[in-house]
Amino acid sequence: MASKPLRFGVMYDCRHVPGGDMTMTDVYAATIEQAVLADELGFDHVWFTEHHFLEDGYLPAFQPLAGAIAARTKQIRISNDIAPLPLYHPIRLAEELAVLDQISNGRMEFGIGMGYVPKEFDAFGVPLRNRVSMTDEAIEILRLAWGEGPFSFRGKRYNLSNIDVHPKPVQPGGPPLWIAAMKEPGALRAARFGTNLLPQGRREEVLDPWRDAVNAKGEDPDDYRVGIIRSVYVTDDRERDWPKIREAERFRMGVYGSFMAETPDEYGWGSSDGIPQNVIVGDATQVTKEISEFINTYGITDIATSGLPPGIEPEFMAANLERLASEVIPNLR
Repeated sequence: MASKPLRFGVMYDCRHVPGGDMTMTDVYAATIEQAVLADELGFDHVWFTEHHFLEDGYLPAFQPLAGAIAARTKQIRISNDIAPLPLYHPIRLAEELAVLDQISNGRMEFGIGMGYVPKEFDAFGVPLRNRVSMTDEAIEILRLAWGEGPFSFRGKRYNLSNIDVHPKPVQPGGPPLWIAAMKEPGALRAARFGTNLLPQGRREEVLDPWRDAVNAKGEDPDDYRVGIIRSVYVTDDRERDWPKIREAERFRMGVYGSFMAETPDEYGWGSSDGIPQNVIVGDATQVTKEISEFINTYGITDIATSGLPPGIEPEFMAANLERLASEVIPNLR
């Protein structure tokens, strides 16, 4: 079992069913209000996901929403799973995250991915083949930018001279970083840079090599956090609620199959032997048991459940958060 205390949060991708009852204005307003509720209920974090050019409005820019939520909340931490780092200029991103850390008074974290959807890279004018070096260099630049004083950097993709980012983040050294990994190279990147881990895929291709690499550095993997998105619904009437939950989760997850068909990489996403990300549905006792087994089996320290899945009314999801906060999460800690 992971040694760090469990943190339970809420994930937002801000999508709507095209032609449905909710406009994007409605979705953003409901997201902000639910994040305020999550803060009041004692949830630990909100996470945003990011993709581009989808008709359902999939969140393309987390920063405005993060700022709005930071201004309305007091304790809940704010992060993402993930942002495709090569699509951002690292200096601009360092400034934006520093401002968000100031607005939130030190509650920002940041989840990093390389990205994998070719049309997103094409639209931003970024060669997909450069994403590995761009990601590695951008991580270095973020940390330099959040340090004391000016810095210079000379790399394969970025050349910077005498840069001094202001304001600095509230958190010394900047917001804690997470790195996503679907295969061993991503896991090794997280170990090399000493970040928290967002694993997907098979344990033997992600979690095991990450732990081995961290141990090889003379560090303890249990000193880091391991987080995952997994939707959780508490209901005393599964037969009544399952049809709309199933429909919403199918809509939410269906796009990733399309993405994986477009990418040149083979990630093994959705494989039957991968780290489970399927929905958990049941009464409070059943849900608590399944989450507890999941945490213990995979060393998970952070879970984010879907906050406003497309097609389910906000009132239903608010009630779900209330039940999670009162009947499930206290029994996991």
